[in-house]
Amino acid sequence: MLAKPNNTSQLGFFATLADQLDQKHSLFLLANRIEWAVFDAAFSKHYSSTQGKPAKPIRLMVSLLILKQLRNLSDESMVEQWSENMYYQYFGGAQTFTPKRPCVATELVEFRKRIGPEGIELILKESIRINGKDADEDTLSGDTTVQEKNITYPTDDKLYKKIIVKCQSIAAEEQVELRQSYSRTVKKLSIVQRMRRNKGGESKARKASKKVKTIAGRLVRELGRKLPANALNKHEMSLSLFGKVLAQKRNDTDKIYSLHEPLVKCYTKGKEHKKFEFGSKASFLITQKSGVIVGAMNFTETLHDSKTLPKVLEQYKRLNGKQAKEVYLDRGYRGPKQIDDTLLHTPRPDKNITITKRKRHRRRAAIEPVIGHLKHDYRMIRNYLKGTVGDEINVMLSAAAMNFKRVMNLWRTEAIRSWQLVYNFIIYGLQFLLPKLKVTF
Repeated sequence: MLAKPNNTSQLGFFATLADQLDQKHSLFLLANRIEWAVFDAAFSKHYSSTQGKPAKPIRLMVSLLILKQLRNLSDESMVEQWSENMYYQYFGGAQTFTPKRPCVATELVEFRKRIGPEGIELILKESIRINGKDADEDTLSGDTTVQEKNITYPTDDKLYKKIIVKCQSIAAEEQVELRQSYSRTVKKLSIVQRMRRNKGGESKARKASKKVKTIAGRLVRELGRKLPANALNKHEMSLSLFGKVLAQKRNDTDKIYSLHEPLVKCYTKGKEHKKFEFGSKASFLITQKSGVIVGAMNFTETLHDSKTLPKVLEQYKRLNGKQAKEVYLDRGYRGPKQIDDTLLHTPRPDKNITITKRKRHRRRAAIEPVIGHLKHDYRMIRNYLKGTVGDEINVMLSAAAMNFKRVMNLWRTEAIRSWQLVYNFIIYGLQFLLPKLKVTF
């Protein structure tokens, strides 16, 4: 149910929260530049006007999502720090300081599910609008990267042991008596596997790994026989997933690398320090001159880079209201030269290349540090959100946070520059006037 508007006719005895803050602070300025009414109008359809408990204000929830990504915090840390920070509270629409948490951390999870990728895309659109003329370019740079998922490095042995543990928990939940739990057996086999590098340990470890796989298959089949019909329907997807993991071979396509994230893919990007990355592919478009992120999409499939461009260009048109004129890319996008009215440029040996085009190809490299900042500063280095929807949400929120941070840095630089001008004016004025006034100290 939608929240009722608060009565703000008398906010405090002395002053409002805004009067207690530095009104040139970048977060204070951002709070007054964002059009919060856009989110209220777009997300009101997700709430009932008559039924249910009154929800938290939409502005509060959107601000928490932005701040979480902007400050690189978890959901738990975000709601905790909100209760300690006056600027965070003002950004979320509070009129007085409240020394308590705004909501439970899991409410952020539910709000992300409620608005979905379409709602997050609206936040990205607002971040582009905030950047004004800097985002109004039609010559772009593009690149892709891998957004790694929060899973352990996958090995067959790890997956088999997880299957054994999950089968034991299913049996305990449904009160099914297994012929043998194999808990002690698996523990002994794990010790043998750790001695792989000892003399004669390689063959023993190999036999132990084979035995672990046999035990996992035995438990899956036993549950399939002993579970009652209603319980079998309940756990059918899990048992089917276990069967696929046990049946997959080394060179199979669409392999399963994680039980809790079965749609994760393996990407080989040729990096020296990290040969394989497990997650999804993210594609970005930035403006060539200013570096504003004007397109950000996630792809679960293992697509060629050039196959990601049509959807990202469609998103750019949707967010910016116009068609991109040119996109400069690296050699990973070899293939198409044009998509609709957009020209695609990839570097190739050409003695007759113009100076302008050469400079733009060099400028394309500026997208690499942008991706580096997205990963290390805006929560893309490891995605903790669930499923493919979580992948889409995390990519767009990271891009929006970086756009907001860019304009906040510009405001901070302008403030420092204006104070520097005032300081210089006073100093030079004194140096000019003091000799004429013949002031001595």
